[in-house]
Amino acid sequence: MSDNQTLLSVENLSVAFRQGEKLNLAVDGISFDIKKGETVALVGESGSGKSVSALSVLKLLPYPTASHPTGRIPYQGEDLIAATESEMRRVRGNKISMIFQEPMSSLNPVHTIEQQVAEILKIHRGLGETSARKRVLELLSQVGIPNPEERLKSYPHQLSGGQRQRVMIAMALANEPDLLIADEPTTALDVTVQAQILQLLKDLQKSTGMAMLFITHDLGIVRRISDRVCVMTQGKIVESGHTDDIFESPQHNYTKHLLAAEPKGSPPSSDASQPIVVEAKDLKVWFPVKRGFLRKTVSHIKAVDGIDVTVRRGQTLGIVGESGSGKTTLGLAILRMISSNGRISFSGSEIQEYSWKQMRPLRRDMQIVFQDPFGSLSPRMSVSEIVGEGLKVHMPALSSSEREARVASALEEVGLDAATRFRYPHEFSGGQRQRISIARAMVLEPKFVMLDEPTSALDMSVQAQVVDLLRDLQEAHGLAYLFISHDLKVVRALANDVVVMQHGKVMEAGTSDEVFDTPQTDYTKALMAAAFRMEAIEGGVIGT
Repeated sequence: MSDNQTLLSVENLSVAFRQGEKLNLAVDGISFDIKKGETVALVGESGSGKSVSALSVLKLLPYPTASHPTGRIPYQGEDLIAATESEMRRVRGNKISMIFQEPMSSLNPVHTIEQQVAEILKIHRGLGETSARKRVLELLSQVGIPNPEERLKSYPHQLSGGQRQRVMIAMALANEPDLLIADEPTTALDVTVQAQILQLLKDLQKSTGMAMLFITHDLGIVRRISDRVCVMTQGKIVESGHTDDIFESPQHNYTKHLLAAEPKGSPPSSDASQPIVVEAKDLKVWFPVKRGFLRKTVSHIKAVDGIDVTVRRGQTLGIVGESGSGKTTLGLAILRMISSNGRISFSGSEIQEYSWKQMRPLRRDMQIVFQDPFGSLSPRMSVSEIVGEGLKVHMPALSSSEREARVASALEEVGLDAATRFRYPHEFSGGQRQRISIARAMVLEPKFVMLDEPTSALDMSVQAQVVDLLRDLQEAHGLAYLFISHDLKVVRALANDVVVMQHGKVMEAGTSDEVFDTPQTDYTKALMAAAFRMEAIEGGVIGT
């Protein structure tokens, strides 16, 4: 950094939210500054106040519910906290831009990529249709979108997660901002795409000279991308300094806690003597591609293409790969939730040809825990109703009091206070909601559980807690797990055996030690490099 001039300062900032007559302090007197061309990381777990602090810079909080009891945010001689709405419109997207965590919810589903990127150029720069299109193509090329001309008319759902995030970056950079605020921009992405996005941001920062405020809970990302770090918890910055200093000699107990929060421990060795619970042979899920007036099938998307899977009692089979590799489709096919070809057996019974009605009694023994607990839990049902719903279906003979006792027992087993069962999902943290999802599955005492990215939306320390919980439950009940994830650190901590998938096929399979310690294929080696060393992906092993 050649220029050390301060670009933006946050001085004694507090943020409060009004609930009725009560004021809840979400941010409590934090201060930091960002110099031209540098990256400052704001790190902390969910609820620490980091995103609220970032949104305050652009005054994007729900005012007047939100307020600032104290604080100033000087930017180029102007206090943004005191700025009017018209003054802020000149700053937002022009001088200071923001990338949000989930591009699918941030992009408009009914507008094309060209319309969404061009809108910023037309509003802030007054560009006409031709000039805007030319600039949009330049931006899409700059952020690494392949064949940008073909993508102009695409809608967000037609792009991959990594491509959608690149479009968000293109929109943020459209007006060459002085400061880019990136709020968890890689959390929902595969490790390889995550590495590509981080490298892209670094390259763009180097070429444009912009500063960056990077918000994350992942310390591995912080070490790679930031110059300085501010560690937040409970609305306060408890430690700040140069990145190397924070990592090599953390001073505050909370920082030490974050650095030690990765999932730890190793699963027992793979045990081929355990009885087989689920087995699939030559499993295929092909989706037809239809074209023309008569909608003739011209080809197939081979989401799962001839895969063999074996899951044993008390063992975990990890399925890893990037988005679109077929991991979740494989799991849904094994559970007979989507149609497939091939052989599937459960507890010794061939179930491939079972009807929906024949499958229903087996559902008690075959459970699933989804990635997003907030999306999979009904907001209109109490926790007691959510966890007890399966008991009503599969054990109708239970009395109301017996059912309530089982619900309370299941909640306590996953580490939740049974007295909270009359609350609703929104009253719990992300980690607590995932425990509720696990309790909903475990209350039926299943033999087999499919876990579909159950930790990807959670903080690092909560991830470690959920992994420990799953391990304890497996040991106590002899559960067979199919664990689907792109987070290889979590898979390493939990899985006995691993299958690596790409484009619907198995690229590599073996025990956890074999796959992680001595990967055989270039694809697996690239996954390991991205996950464990966060190195830039070179040589085109994994494309954009």
